[in-house]
Amino acid sequence: MEKTQVSFKKMSLWQVVIIGIAYMTPMVVFDTFGIVSGITDGRVPLAYLLALGAMLLTAFSYARFSRHSDKPGSAYTYTAESCGAQAGFFVGWCTLLDYIMLPLVNALLAGIYLEAVIPSVPYWAWVALFTGLVTLINCFRINILANLSMLFVCAPVLLMGFFIYLVIQGIGSGQGYDHVLTMAPLWNGDTSVLPLIAGASILCFSFLGFDAVTTMSHETSDPKRNIPRAVMLTTLIGGVIFLGASWFIQLYFPSNVRFNNPDEALPEIVLYVGGALFQSVFLCAQIMNTFASGLATHASASRLVHLMGRDGIFHKGTLGQVHSKLGTPLYAVLMIGVISLAAIALDLATVVSMISFGALIAFTAVNFSVFMKFYVRDGQRQGLKNLFLNLILPIISVAAIMCLWMSLEHNALVCGGIWLAVGILLFAYKKLKKQSIAIGSAY
Repeated sequence: MEKTQVSFKKMSLWQVVIIGIAYMTPMVVFDTFGIVSGITDGRVPLAYLLALGAMLLTAFSYARFSRHSDKPGSAYTYTAESCGAQAGFFVGWCTLLDYIMLPLVNALLAGIYLEAVIPSVPYWAWVALFTGLVTLINCFRINILANLSMLFVCAPVLLMGFFIYLVIQGIGSGQGYDHVLTMAPLWNGDTSVLPLIAGASILCFSFLGFDAVTTMSHETSDPKRNIPRAVMLTTLIGGVIFLGASWFIQLYFPSNVRFNNPDEALPEIVLYVGGALFQSVFLCAQIMNTFASGLATHASASRLVHLMGRDGIFHKGTLGQVHSKLGTPLYAVLMIGVISLAAIALDLATVVSMISFGALIAFTAVNFSVFMKFYVRDGQRQGLKNLFLNLILPIISVAAIMCLWMSLEHNALVCGGIWLAVGILLFAYKKLKKQSIAIGSAY
């Protein structure tokens, strides 16, 4: 009996961008503000500006690869194409840590937020419900995810706009509107550089959405045109949102002296600016924002698992297959859902420390891969333009990421090292298995 191939409508440029922005979790700026403000001595917008500069350099590398590659992206694919399959495996394995932990983080945060709203329902039940719903939606075609992401991203961003309005009104009515027109949030006279780099290293991981969109080229119309544009637009729009929100938060709170708990400053920020009712509404928006991020991170993680399954790193017959009726990598989606349930037992600090390692591995590898592919392999060395794009710019990009490596926490290095050791064992097992099959077939 002949199988019929189901045709699915592919995503537009802006649908991909929305998923990328959802992946970034725009309202994370409120969660990290107190921490970064303490580190940078009240210069969060400037730290975001530095982070945006470093991420635009890396995003440009991703965009160049997505324009020249026929395969869905991510650091795994790009490194394998430019530096060989073995390098691709190890970069993909380290990046996988980042990808599978992000859906888990969203499940963990959703459990915390929802338990705070309805404490009669236990934390583990909220995690299970959230994970189940996110997994179910991701089982269906990607357009449903894109449309839901549009809803759950636009609402929190509109609320952020209202927050900025309240800040302007509060400062204007109390101190005069001339106090709004100031550069103090960006430059307060402090000239120390190392605290800024440390702050930027924390904020860079808010920009991971541009990496995620490169995994969706097979589900995007005209991918060689739309994916590069989506990479750059996601980075720029996310950066503008982060910079704008942090600017007005810093304007209202020049330092952390008003916060009882700077590490969890979001409730106090919105309470001081808008009162108790606004705080409740904002918390609901934060839950929506977490749900949007949960959908996007789950989709991207499952597609990276699918890519690695298709290449034989995982079981090709299950994880490497796309469901004929749903048009999604169903088994990879279910696998990420099961892993996300580990949020019931893990704490936020442990999970976050594991994410940073994989992200920096991916960024470093893609920037270096630009040099390997275009300058070394393709021999594009003639002329000032090629020299700048293929040699000088990758060196600058790698140097920018190396500055962030210097600020990486000890726990991140330990957890990342353990994960890498597991990858080495898996690689050795796959290689021995392949050799034994080759020897067996020879006899």
